[in-house]
Amino acid sequence: MQFEGFDLQGKTAIVTGVGTGIGKAVAFGLAQAGANIVLIGRRLDKLKETEKDISATDSRTLVLSGDVADLSFHARVVSETLNRFEKIDILINNAAVLYKGPIEETTEDIWDTTMNINLKGNFFLAIAVGREMMKRKKGKIINILSNCSFVAEHGIGAYCVSKGGLLMITRCLATEWGPHGIQVNGIGPAFVRTPMNDPVLADPHFVEWSINRIPLHRMGGPDEMAGAAIFLASDASSFVNGAVIMVDGGFTAC
Repeated sequence: MQFEGFDLQGKTAIVTGVGTGIGKAVAFGLAQAGANIVLIGRRLDKLKETEKDISATDSRTLVLSGDVADLSFHARVVSETLNRFEKIDILINNAAVLYKGPIEETTEDIWDTTMNINLKGNFFLAIAVGREMMKRKKGKIINILSNCSFVAEHGIGAYCVSKGGLLMITRCLATEWGPHGIQVNGIGPAFVRTPMNDPVLADPHFVEWSINRIPLHRMGGPDEMAGAAIFLASDASSFVNGAVIMVDGGFTAC
């Protein structure tokens, strides 16, 4: 008998930050597993590119262009998703920004933008979606964390702080919402080659140090995050809650 625990047929997944990188790869992976995908991002042209890729699967899509830092956008995400698919089974909080520079050069604008997207936006979108999941006593929320949720990295201080905060959001939601049938978990990538990471990957010394630190001696690709997302979004992880799957090549094991 074939194991069907990873099957997402008939599920509806909201994925943020799907224009490029991890978000795009995860959205495509969930679609391949059978889920219908709500594509969230700020750039409509990039959303359309992702939608075109997903069209090769049997998944249905809904494209909603907006900024997760805009809390008024959250109500639209929920209402239009319910209008189209009638339910929300999965939320992937992936949208994020990263600024590189000495921590003493962090401006108020950099701080506010980082926290509004990486922390505040993800927190309140989870609440907006979580309220609907509570009505059905079922749901999966997956926050895309980072090795920087656990390890302070030089030159990206505000980003590290935001990802550390998102780790605690993951644990708090898992603790409070477990009794409502909602599972909240995280995925912790490390040094994945994405457009968001271009500022740090432009530093050859940083790249060399990173590769030497990772036991697999290479950086990860966005598509390598999809498997963990499918697992956490599916019935295969029915007793996993408040956990973080590190997809980091062993970086945090050292």
